[in-house]
Amino acid sequence: MKYVCVCGYEYDEAAGDPENGIEPGTKFEDLPEDFVCPICGLGKDAFNEE
Repeated sequence: MKYVCVCGYEYDEAAGDPENGIEPGTKFEDLPEDFVCPICGLGKDAFNEE
């Protein structure tokens, strides 16, 4: 599953985000509640399921 922030950043569960300490295979719902987009700083509620 992929999730896209309003700024265009895409979080792909299969790939994770190793540059920001998120292991591949980490589901979006398992990200910490204080997770923010590494580009614009918005929270999880700014992401839409793709």
